[in-house]
Amino acid sequence: MKMKTTTHLLAAIIIATTCVSGVAMAKKKPVAQPASVSLTKDGEELAATYAKELEKLKAELTPALPKIDQQKVTAYTKALSAEAQAKTNLEAAQKNVQAIGTAQGLVGHAKGKWIGGADKAIANAKAALAKAKSQAERDAAQKQLTDAEKNREDGVAALKERQANLEKVIAANANAEQTLKAAQTALADAKAASLQSVKNLGIMNHLSSDKLDGKLAKYTFISKATPQALAAYAQQGPEQKKRLEDLLSADPLLIEIAVADGPSNGNYTQAIQIFYDISEAELKNTSKAQISPKQQAAIERLAIAISLEHATPIAQRNAVAKTDAPTHVDPVNRFMHFRDAFLNGELDPAFKDLTVWDMRMVVDGEEPDEILAWGREMLRNYRPDHISTPDYRWRYVAAVRSDVPYGSQDNQYDEDQLQFFQNILKNGGICGRRAFFGRFILRAFGIPTIARPQRAHAALAHWTPDGWVICLGAGWGIGWTKTIYQQDTDFLATTQARATGENFLSVKRAQWIGNLNGEQPVYGLVTKTPPGLWYGISLYIQKSVIESADAKTLEAVGQDIAEATETKEKIIETQANIADKDREVRVNNDGTIHIPAIATSNPTKSTGKIIFMNSHDGGQQLHYGPSAKHQNFEYIVDAKSAGKYKLTATIVTPSWRQNFLLKVNGASEPIKIELPFTVGKWETTQPVTIELKQGQNTLTFTREGNTKGISIKDFTLTPIK
Repeated sequence: MKMKTTTHLLAAIIIATTCVSGVAMAKKKPVAQPASVSLTKDGEELAATYAKELEKLKAELTPALPKIDQQKVTAYTKALSAEAQAKTNLEAAQKNVQAIGTAQGLVGHAKGKWIGGADKAIANAKAALAKAKSQAERDAAQKQLTDAEKNREDGVAALKERQANLEKVIAANANAEQTLKAAQTALADAKAASLQSVKNLGIMNHLSSDKLDGKLAKYTFISKATPQALAAYAQQGPEQKKRLEDLLSADPLLIEIAVADGPSNGNYTQAIQIFYDISEAELKNTSKAQISPKQQAAIERLAIAISLEHATPIAQRNAVAKTDAPTHVDPVNRFMHFRDAFLNGELDPAFKDLTVWDMRMVVDGEEPDEILAWGREMLRNYRPDHISTPDYRWRYVAAVRSDVPYGSQDNQYDEDQLQFFQNILKNGGICGRRAFFGRFILRAFGIPTIARPQRAHAALAHWTPDGWVICLGAGWGIGWTKTIYQQDTDFLATTQARATGENFLSVKRAQWIGNLNGEQPVYGLVTKTPPGLWYGISLYIQKSVIESADAKTLEAVGQDIAEATETKEKIIETQANIADKDREVRVNNDGTIHIPAIATSNPTKSTGKIIFMNSHDGGQQLHYGPSAKHQNFEYIVDAKSAGKYKLTATIVTPSWRQNFLLKVNGASEPIKIELPFTVGKWETTQPVTIELKQGQNTLTFTREGNTKGISIKDFTLTPIK
């Protein structure tokens, strides 16, 4: 959720600090981690001051917290215990039903694959024996027959044993299905009782109030950062001390940080340093662009998100050949990159409304900034329809479905001068590489995304206006995340609760009170660590918030291409706006012929394999998909005079080893046109010579071999004098 009060907060804090220090900060190296810093005498005094501030805050907050009747707490504890027992009972009932299913499966296997397979082998062996023309063939067929008959005997014996075991399992679990249904009902009732027990505590009015937010957030900040670490930062000099004083007095910013779950790995002092580095860089930005209040608020949330996420330095994944490239992502440069891309209209329109928490999952990538820029340019050139599609589930990430084939056989051709994500687009990959590319292209356009692995498979999840969706993997409940919300269903729950806006703050307030009481943070109900009183309350409040909002869980997409290339899902195609004038073939006075790629005589509309689409920079283009092999597209052109012409095409290719085959006027042998590997940029092909007759000519293009996608803007035929 957005904290409306943060607008212009960055500028206000940094201006105050700069006026005190009288100097503009130079770019700083990462601050040393607290554990490695010894406190000076001044530092010891500062640590004592911050510790006293914690004590003062606790003394002020404790009497103001909601008073809970102990009997109601006991009822709440019993309700949670009953729910835990109901979960255990359900798991046992599920195992019993599974035992029956397993026994039935073994019987079916013995009947079908074992005995049925043996019967087929016997029939085949008898047929081979009847056809045998030599003793060797007869001996081989006889051996096959003997083995098959023995295998059938073993199958019959196994079936008898398995059938007996099935009867025993059924007898032992005669009421398994009824028991399972009863256990499911009992768990649902227990969950409802737990939720009601939280409501019975009578604390919701207190948790709906923002009266204590500033103090709770400040307590959380100091206690999580630790007085010693803050002192180690502040003892560096008056400037650092003043920054920390200003920060600790900025309630809206402290609340924003707390709502966004604090800095990565609890590195608060590193987050402070990055925050001020970004603030000063923003003040010194010479851009004359007019920034609206809404844009300014989004930029400030971006600054906070980067400060928190990059508090633990993120290793940068450079091209192998770039041995002198930075080893870690520069947080200030990352901020300026996304800031400029946002103001230039290069990011998704929804970026301006993302929360700090959302933005953290945009800015956490390992790719260099220039590769983010490349990703946007590549997709704008090559597949602009992936950008404009109204289907947010596949917006941008459809590039995986269309252009990252499943398979690792070409990974050996990765090039050292290309960055990792460029190599994935060039050579494809299996589950991990495809999920990595999907997350990269989403981040490039400002869409939050996380890794969502599951057993033996890599997948991803990403934000949409309708909720988070899993792509390239099974649905929610099968995997986990690498966030503090370890189980994927716990991560999903926080996204659904956060989407409710102000109501979600009740969840965080309960957690902040848990911090005040020294509880260990627990962020999900699907966990082995039982939560303390207040963290447990927070999770049940979160559940109530989600249910009240009637949140919908999106189905996973791309499950059928998790380990395949071709999808059976219905693809929503963006229709191009094509007028007759857009399809006109122009002939200059000198006889040069300009052919728009969409001016085809066949096909005259998109086929799903050959697609007409609006170009990002205006006009239209033709896309020939990887699966369109052997499909023709033709042009009819009028030549002023017969003779030889040089043919070139304006194309973009994201991969290598591409070509056209061109037949002019139905020639028996095609002309092969090699296409350059443009790495996603528009380029002109090397000219090839063709011969046209005066008047009407038909140019028929096709592709064969190891085809991958290409996009074509136009063709040019230049007379050879």
